Amino acid sequence: MNGILVINKEKGYTSRDVVNIVSKTLNIKKVGHTGTLDPIATGVLVICIGKYTKLVNLLTSKDKEYIATMQLGIKTDTLDITGEIIEEKSYSVNEEKVRKILQSFLGKSMQQVPIYSAIKIKGKKLYEYARNNEKVILPKREINIEKIELLKLEGNTITFKAIVSKGTYIRSLINDIAKRLGTVGTMTKLNRIKQGLFSIEDAVTIEEFKNNNFKFLKIEDVINDLQIVEIDELSSKLISNGAIIDKNFTSKYCLFKNNKTKGDIALYIQCSDNKYKAKPYIIF
Repeated sequence: MNGILVINKEKGYTSRDVVNIVSKTLNIKKVGHTGTLDPIATGVLVICIGKYTKLVNLLTSKDKEYIATMQLGIKTDTLDITGEIIEEKSYSVNEEKVRKILQSFLGKSMQQVPIYSAIKIKGKKLYEYARNNEKVILPKREINIEKIELLKLEGNTITFKAIVSKGTYIRSLINDIAKRLGTVGTMTKLNRIKQGLFSIEDAVTIEEFKNNNFKFLKIEDVINDLQIVEIDELSSKLISNGAIIDKNFTSKYCLFKNNKTKGDIALYIQCSDNKYKAKPYIIF
Protein backbone atom coordinates (compact mmCIF):
# COMPACT_ATOMS: atom_id res chain seq x y z
CA MET A 1 0.00 0.00 0.00
CA ASN A 2 1.52 3.31 -1.16
CA GLY A 3 -0.06 6.74 -1.05
CA ILE A 4 -0.22 10.25 0.35
CA LEU A 5 -2.91 11.32 2.76
CA VAL A 6 -3.76 14.89 3.83
CA ILE A 7 -5.10 15.10 7.37
CA ASN A 8 -6.70 18.14 9.01
CA LYS A 9 -5.12 17.66 12.44
CA GLU A 10 -7.19 18.62 15.43
CA LYS A 11 -5.97 20.36 18.56
CA GLY A 12 -4.62 18.01 21.22
CA TYR A 13 -3.04 15.46 18.89
CA THR A 14 0.71 15.28 18.29
CA SER A 15 1.93 14.59 14.76
CA ARG A 16 3.16 11.24 16.07
CA ASP A 17 -0.35 10.48 17.35
CA VAL A 18 -1.72 10.92 13.84
CA VAL A 19 0.99 8.72 12.32
CA ASN A 20 0.17 6.01 14.87
CA ILE A 21 -3.58 6.23 14.12
CA VAL A 22 -2.97 5.91 10.37
CA SER A 23 -0.52 3.04 10.89
CA LYS A 24 -2.92 1.13 13.14
CA THR A 25 -6.00 1.76 10.99
CA LEU A 26 -4.30 0.66 7.76
CA ASN A 27 -2.24 -2.04 9.48
CA ILE A 28 0.99 -0.81 7.90
CA LYS A 29 4.26 0.10 9.59
CA LYS A 30 5.82 2.41 7.00
CA VAL A 31 4.07 5.71 7.75
CA GLY A 32 5.63 9.16 8.13
CA HIS A 33 4.64 12.84 8.18
CA THR A 34 6.14 15.81 6.35
CA GLY A 35 6.18 18.55 8.97
CA THR A 36 5.55 18.54 12.69
CA LEU A 37 2.55 20.34 14.18
CA ASP A 38 2.52 20.98 17.93
CA PRO A 39 -0.47 19.65 19.90
CA ILE A 40 -1.85 23.21 20.18
CA ALA A 41 -1.76 23.59 16.38
CA THR A 42 -4.35 22.45 13.84
CA GLY A 43 -4.48 22.03 10.10
CA VAL A 44 -2.64 20.39 7.23
CA LEU A 45 -0.53 17.36 8.12
CA VAL A 46 0.70 15.41 5.10
CA ILE A 47 1.13 11.68 5.71
CA CYS A 48 3.21 9.42 3.44
CA ILE A 49 2.48 5.70 3.38
CA GLY A 50 4.49 2.68 2.21
CA LYS A 51 7.17 3.39 -0.42
CA TYR A 52 5.96 6.98 -0.55
CA THR A 53 7.70 7.60 2.79
CA LYS A 54 10.73 8.19 0.55
CA LEU A 55 9.01 11.43 -0.53
CA VAL A 56 8.99 12.91 3.00
CA ASN A 57 12.09 15.10 2.58
CA LEU A 58 10.92 16.38 -0.81
CA LEU A 59 7.47 17.35 0.47
CA THR A 60 8.83 18.78 3.74
CA SER A 61 10.88 21.35 1.82
CA LYS A 62 7.80 23.19 0.56
CA ASP A 63 6.59 26.55 1.90
CA LYS A 64 3.82 26.53 4.48
CA GLU A 65 0.95 28.95 5.09
CA TYR A 66 -0.42 29.65 8.56
CA ILE A 67 -3.04 31.68 10.35
CA ALA A 68 -1.72 32.51 13.80
CA THR A 69 -3.09 34.32 16.84
CA MET A 70 -0.90 35.89 19.51
CA GLN A 71 -1.68 37.44 22.87
CA LEU A 72 0.19 40.58 23.83
CA GLY A 73 1.50 41.32 27.31
CA ILE A 74 2.55 37.83 28.42
CA LYS A 75 5.41 35.50 27.57
CA THR A 76 5.60 31.81 28.46
CA ASP A 77 8.51 29.39 28.66
CA THR A 78 7.17 27.44 25.66
CA LEU A 79 6.29 30.61 23.71
CA ASP A 80 2.70 29.38 23.45
CA ILE A 81 -0.31 29.50 25.77
CA THR A 82 0.31 25.96 27.09
CA GLY A 83 3.42 27.07 28.99
CA GLU A 84 4.13 28.83 32.27
CA ILE A 85 4.07 32.64 32.25
CA ILE A 86 7.62 33.92 32.77
CA GLU A 87 7.17 37.61 31.91
CA GLU A 88 4.42 40.23 31.73
CA LYS A 89 4.72 43.64 30.12
CA SER A 90 2.45 46.50 29.12
CA TYR A 91 1.80 47.29 25.46
CA SER A 92 0.46 50.03 23.24
CA VAL A 93 -0.36 49.18 19.62
CA ASN A 94 -2.61 50.18 16.76
CA GLU A 95 -3.30 48.66 13.34
CA GLU A 96 -0.86 50.90 11.51
CA LYS A 97 1.97 50.02 13.89
CA VAL A 98 1.22 46.29 13.76
CA ARG A 99 1.04 46.24 9.95
CA LYS A 100 4.36 48.07 9.71
CA ILE A 101 6.08 45.70 12.14
CA LEU A 102 4.72 42.62 10.38
CA GLN A 103 6.00 43.87 7.02
CA SER A 104 9.47 44.35 8.54
CA PHE A 105 9.78 40.56 8.78
CA LEU A 106 9.48 39.97 5.04
CA GLY A 107 12.43 38.23 3.41
CA LYS A 108 15.31 36.20 4.77
CA SER A 109 16.52 36.41 8.35
CA MET A 110 18.08 34.32 11.11
CA GLN A 111 15.64 32.87 13.62
CA GLN A 112 16.49 31.37 17.00
CA VAL A 113 15.09 27.89 17.53
CA PRO A 114 12.82 27.73 20.63
CA ILE A 115 14.05 25.75 23.63
CA TYR A 116 10.88 23.65 23.57
CA SER A 117 11.57 21.91 20.25
CA ALA A 118 12.86 18.55 19.06
CA ILE A 119 16.05 19.91 17.51
CA LYS A 120 19.05 17.95 18.78
CA ILE A 121 22.19 19.47 20.26
CA LYS A 122 24.96 17.01 21.17
CA GLY A 123 22.54 14.12 20.79
CA LYS A 124 19.91 15.55 23.11
CA LYS A 125 16.64 17.24 22.14
CA LEU A 126 16.30 20.87 23.18
CA TYR A 127 13.14 20.28 25.19
CA GLU A 128 15.11 17.77 27.28
CA TYR A 129 17.55 20.53 28.23
CA ALA A 130 14.57 22.70 29.19
CA ARG A 131 12.93 20.02 31.32
CA ASN A 132 16.22 19.31 33.11
CA ASN A 133 16.90 23.06 33.62
CA GLU A 134 20.19 22.65 31.75
CA LYS A 135 21.75 25.58 29.92
CA VAL A 136 22.28 25.28 26.18
CA ILE A 137 23.08 27.71 23.38
CA LEU A 138 20.04 27.83 21.11
CA PRO A 139 20.90 27.43 17.42
CA LYS A 140 19.77 29.84 14.71
CA ARG A 141 18.39 29.03 11.28
CA GLU A 142 17.91 31.04 8.12
CA ILE A 143 14.23 31.40 7.32
CA ASN A 144 12.27 33.24 4.68
CA ILE A 145 8.96 35.05 5.22
CA GLU A 146 7.42 35.25 1.77
CA LYS A 147 4.22 36.99 2.84
CA ILE A 148 2.73 38.24 6.10
CA GLU A 149 -0.43 40.26 6.66
CA LEU A 150 -2.59 41.41 9.54
CA LEU A 151 -6.03 39.84 9.65
CA LYS A 152 -7.35 41.27 12.92
CA LEU A 153 -6.29 43.35 15.91
CA GLU A 154 -8.74 43.06 18.78
CA GLY A 155 -7.87 44.05 22.34
CA ASN A 156 -4.74 42.17 23.35
CA THR A 157 -4.78 39.72 20.43
CA ILE A 158 -3.30 39.89 16.94
CA THR A 159 -4.26 37.46 14.19
CA PHE A 160 -2.10 37.30 11.08
CA LYS A 161 -1.51 35.13 8.02
CA ALA A 162 1.99 34.18 6.87
CA ILE A 163 3.66 32.13 4.15
CA VAL A 164 6.99 30.86 5.45
CA SER A 165 9.86 28.58 4.48
CA LYS A 166 10.67 25.17 5.88
CA GLY A 167 12.03 25.28 9.43
CA THR A 168 10.23 28.48 10.47
CA TYR A 169 8.88 28.38 14.03
CA ILE A 170 5.75 30.53 14.28
CA ARG A 171 6.15 30.62 18.08
CA SER A 172 9.57 32.22 17.64
CA LEU A 173 8.24 34.58 14.97
CA ILE A 174 5.52 35.73 17.38
CA ASN A 175 8.11 36.26 20.11
CA ASP A 176 10.14 38.43 17.73
CA ILE A 177 7.07 40.37 16.55
CA ALA A 178 6.22 41.21 20.15
CA LYS A 179 9.78 42.42 20.77
CA ARG A 180 9.59 44.84 17.85
CA LEU A 181 6.24 46.04 19.18
CA GLY A 182 8.01 46.88 22.43
CA THR A 183 6.33 44.21 24.52
CA VAL A 184 6.09 40.44 24.96
CA GLY A 185 3.68 37.98 23.41
CA THR A 186 2.75 34.34 23.16
CA MET A 187 1.01 32.14 20.60
CA THR A 188 -2.56 31.15 21.44
CA LYS A 189 -3.72 29.55 18.17
CA LEU A 190 -2.08 28.19 15.04
CA ASN A 191 -3.71 26.75 11.94
CA ARG A 192 -1.65 25.47 9.01
CA ILE A 193 -3.87 26.06 6.01
CA LYS A 194 -1.46 25.06 3.27
CA GLN A 195 1.76 23.14 2.68
CA GLY A 196 3.10 23.15 -0.85
CA LEU A 197 0.25 21.95 -3.05
CA PHE A 198 -1.76 20.64 -0.11
CA SER A 199 -4.63 22.83 1.08
CA ILE A 200 -6.82 22.48 4.15
CA GLU A 201 -9.87 22.34 1.86
CA ASP A 202 -8.55 19.01 0.57
CA ALA A 203 -7.77 17.56 4.01
CA VAL A 204 -9.85 15.04 5.93
CA THR A 205 -10.38 14.84 9.68
CA ILE A 206 -9.15 11.89 11.71
CA GLU A 207 -12.78 10.81 12.14
CA GLU A 208 -13.38 10.91 8.38
CA PHE A 209 -10.24 8.86 7.85
CA LYS A 210 -11.33 6.26 10.39
CA ASN A 211 -14.70 6.04 8.60
CA ASN A 212 -12.91 5.37 5.29
CA ASN A 213 -14.01 8.72 3.89
CA PHE A 214 -10.75 9.63 2.17
CA LYS A 215 -8.66 9.01 -0.93
CA PHE A 216 -4.94 8.43 -1.41
CA LEU A 217 -2.98 10.85 -3.57
CA LYS A 218 -0.29 9.70 -6.00
CA ILE A 219 3.04 11.29 -6.90
CA GLU A 220 1.56 12.93 -9.98
CA ASP A 221 -1.04 14.62 -7.74
CA VAL A 222 1.49 16.28 -5.47
CA ILE A 223 4.54 17.36 -7.49
CA ASN A 224 4.57 20.29 -9.88
CA ASP A 225 6.84 20.35 -12.92
CA LEU A 226 6.57 16.59 -13.45
CA GLN A 227 6.48 14.46 -16.57
CA ILE A 228 5.54 10.77 -16.65
CA VAL A 229 7.33 8.29 -18.88
CA GLU A 230 6.25 4.67 -19.28
CA ILE A 231 9.08 2.25 -20.02
CA ASP A 232 9.57 -1.43 -20.80
CA GLU A 233 10.91 -4.14 -18.53
CA LEU A 234 14.54 -3.79 -19.66
CA SER A 235 14.60 -0.03 -19.13
CA SER A 236 12.87 -0.54 -15.77
CA LYS A 237 15.79 -2.65 -14.60
CA LEU A 238 18.34 -0.06 -15.73
CA ILE A 239 16.51 2.76 -14.00
CA SER A 240 16.02 0.69 -10.84
CA ASN A 241 19.82 0.42 -10.72
CA GLY A 242 20.21 4.20 -10.94
CA ALA A 243 21.31 4.62 -14.55
CA ILE A 244 21.74 8.19 -15.82
CA ILE A 245 19.15 8.83 -18.51
CA ASP A 246 19.81 10.82 -21.69
CA LYS A 247 16.60 12.41 -22.86
CA ASN A 248 15.20 15.84 -23.65
CA PHE A 249 13.46 16.34 -20.33
CA THR A 250 10.69 18.92 -20.38
CA SER A 251 10.22 19.06 -16.59
CA LYS A 252 12.36 19.25 -13.48
CA TYR A 253 11.14 15.83 -12.33
CA CYS A 254 10.46 12.68 -14.31
CA LEU A 255 8.45 9.76 -12.94
CA PHE A 256 9.20 6.46 -14.64
CA LYS A 257 6.42 3.88 -14.64
CA ASN A 258 6.36 0.29 -15.86
CA ASN A 259 4.28 0.27 -19.05
CA LYS A 260 2.63 -3.03 -18.11
CA THR A 261 2.06 -2.83 -14.37
CA LYS A 262 1.78 1.01 -14.32
CA GLY A 263 3.76 0.85 -11.06
CA ASP A 264 6.16 3.62 -10.00
CA ILE A 265 9.79 2.68 -10.62
CA ALA A 266 11.77 5.82 -9.86
CA LEU A 267 11.62 9.59 -9.62
CA TYR A 268 14.44 11.31 -11.50
CA ILE A 269 15.54 14.93 -11.34
CA GLN A 270 16.92 16.97 -14.23
CA CYS A 271 20.68 17.50 -14.03
CA SER A 272 21.42 21.14 -13.25
CA ASP A 273 24.25 21.33 -15.79
CA ASN A 274 22.49 19.56 -18.66
CA LYS A 275 18.76 19.58 -19.34
CA TYR A 276 19.16 16.56 -21.62
CA LYS A 277 20.15 14.35 -18.69
CA ALA A 278 18.42 13.26 -15.52
CA LYS A 279 19.76 11.46 -12.47
CA PRO A 280 18.08 9.27 -9.85
CA TYR A 281 16.31 11.12 -7.06
CA ILE A 282 14.19 8.40 -5.49
CA ILE A 283 14.17 4.70 -6.42
CA PHE A 284 10.96 2.95 -5.44
